[in-house]
Amino acid sequence: MMAEDRRTRVRALLDAVRAEGRTALTAPEGKVIADAYGIAVPGEELATDVEEAVACAARFDGPVVMKIVSPDILHKTDAGGVVVGVRGAADVRAAFHRIVANARAYAPDARIEGVQVQELLPPGQEVIVGAVTDPTFGKVVAFGLGGVLVEVLKDVTFRLAPVDGDEALSMLDSLRAAEVLRGVRGAPPVDRWALAEQIRRVSELVTDFPEIAEVDLNPVIATPEAAVAADIRVILADLAPAKRRTYTREEILRSMRRLMRPASVAVIGASNETGKIGNSVMRNLVDGGFSGEIHPVNPKADDILGRKAYESVTDVPGEVDVAVFAIPARFVAAALEEVGRKKIPNAVLIPSGFAETGEHELQAQVVAVAERHGIRLLGPNIYGYYSTWQDLCATFCTPYDVKGGVALTSQSGGIGMAVLGFARATKTGVSAIVGLGNKADLDEDDLLTWFGEDPHTECIAMHLEDLKDGRAFVAAARRTVPKKPVVVLKAGRTAAGARAAGSHTGALAGDDAVYDDILRQAGVIRAPGLNDMLEYARALPVLPTPKGDNVVIITGAGGSGVLLSDAVTDNGLSLMEIPPDLDASFRRFIPPFGAAGNPVDITGGEPPSTYEATIRLGLQDPRVHALVLGYWHTIVTPPMVFAELTARAVAEFRERGIEKPVVASLAGDVEVEEACQYLYERGVVAYPYTTEKPVAVLGAKYRWARAASKLRAEGPPSGRRRETGGPPGGGS
Repeated sequence: MMAEDRRTRVRALLDAVRAEGRTALTAPEGKVIADAYGIAVPGEELATDVEEAVACAARFDGPVVMKIVSPDILHKTDAGGVVVGVRGAADVRAAFHRIVANARAYAPDARIEGVQVQELLPPGQEVIVGAVTDPTFGKVVAFGLGGVLVEVLKDVTFRLAPVDGDEALSMLDSLRAAEVLRGVRGAPPVDRWALAEQIRRVSELVTDFPEIAEVDLNPVIATPEAAVAADIRVILADLAPAKRRTYTREEILRSMRRLMRPASVAVIGASNETGKIGNSVMRNLVDGGFSGEIHPVNPKADDILGRKAYESVTDVPGEVDVAVFAIPARFVAAALEEVGRKKIPNAVLIPSGFAETGEHELQAQVVAVAERHGIRLLGPNIYGYYSTWQDLCATFCTPYDVKGGVALTSQSGGIGMAVLGFARATKTGVSAIVGLGNKADLDEDDLLTWFGEDPHTECIAMHLEDLKDGRAFVAAARRTVPKKPVVVLKAGRTAAGARAAGSHTGALAGDDAVYDDILRQAGVIRAPGLNDMLEYARALPVLPTPKGDNVVIITGAGGSGVLLSDAVTDNGLSLMEIPPDLDASFRRFIPPFGAAGNPVDITGGEPPSTYEATIRLGLQDPRVHALVLGYWHTIVTPPMVFAELTARAVAEFRERGIEKPVVASLAGDVEVEEACQYLYERGVVAYPYTTEKPVAVLGAKYRWARAASKLRAEGPPSGRRRETGGPPGGGS
């Protein structure tokens, strides 16, 4: 069927269902949609009486399935409205009467249109294919293992719809139990392309018809020859989602450029009184060394911190790029009108007292003023922002001025201060720290779009409580990930989706399950916790990009080697199988009671020369792509001696053009802390007292390298829980 013809046919059907005031389609109506979109379903007919059912069953070769058809009964099995394996006229008559009687008992007022007689499918692997309308990401297609345990095991994966054939095929390998589809214990493999086609066609259907809220093919019977949906359920949305105002990429970059690199800043509510937010913002701007113009606005002051004060922002001479608000929430809308008359493009709203306290109308009023004047809003309810390369500290919190390549954003003020404290404690150089707060306007995709192009930013780390526009974020991430890593800490990952669902797919689409898969689809590195996010952000710009999958562990302690090996596996990395010639080279430096192979155990009593020789071997051999070092504190090789020899070797090879990621775990007394700091500052990501953290950081670097297609060859296929990532793909 031609694309236009099928859309016309489905449009007519959906309009007719709407005209009847229904949101759920009957099984025969679902069959019309399936046929239009090439979704494979078994042969079936609608019988309106007993004898018609007998005639329908006789036309199929073999036993049949009989199901109630009623626009008022959505879950047919719950109503006793399904009988499987019916054969012969007498059984068909009995099943027909039983189904109708059960339906009337279950829902006495239900309209009964008849009984669907469907050919019985051969046995096979039961899977579920579906689509839901996610509040964050819109149309999302789902695939998982079906059968009676589908909602117990919840082995389901999600992608943004539409997906192409390759992306649909990748979903089959993203399940924890993916091997089941390839054939286990003598069972034949299923027809993978037939399954992928069912996924692709469902994704195409919901993309063509946004009013379809949910689609459920459950079960789909997958065999070596085909994949056929035994049942199709289609549910329409009650209301169309409200459209969000959007901006072009050029508009976002233009406004963000003036926000992050302003020449002139006005502080509305600036104050001379210590302890006031307006005083703190002014002091941070002045003391931070911002070289642009700073204009305090306060009708009750002549000057503030030695700067001429203005009664209104409209009195400020010249152009102003940013207006920072430090006034109570109830006065913001009126002051924003003046900002609009002044044609200031950006407003940073520090005050709280808006939607986060239930004042939704007040926030909507502010947004309306901003949209009328073309002002982009950051906040409200934020701590402000830092743009370190501009020496700009537009916040009432403590200043920070260590310039570097990490951009950090947070939706929460408390998390923002944790970000600041971590940066100071670890001496992490940042390009920006930005609070998002209520996200009345500017949100993650605006910042991601900017940081993706900012030459000062090498890595972006974002704390999220939600995404205002998931698809816009994914689009921005896909543009950014090939150039630089994006790390996300998504809060609320244990909260299941609480919305009512009319299908198995809807019930399975808990908020975090969808976030997890789609962030991975976008190439984003998801951090399990706050410290992980900060450590990833700190480390990723330090580590060189690996060129392949071969990881080698060199350790002075066998116990550390075992734990490091576990961490390598846990993070989806591959321990290299050491070739004989390299094994022989390592053995020349290892005592007889040590162990070659991988990990390479040089034992704890070895002098510095053994550490250095084996590390140099790993750096020198092009077959080794990354090194994990395990150090054990001994008097023979003190911590700083180990740190200096390791840093020296890495630096010498770097000068020769050989760069590999090197991470280290240092076990010992407190001196190892200083050694770790020394190594970190010289390009070796090192941590004391932990074997897990350095390998987790290396794993994050590998996940980005795979997502950005930086590796020469991909590693082995991985299950969805191994977090090894993959190249961005599929439709958006």
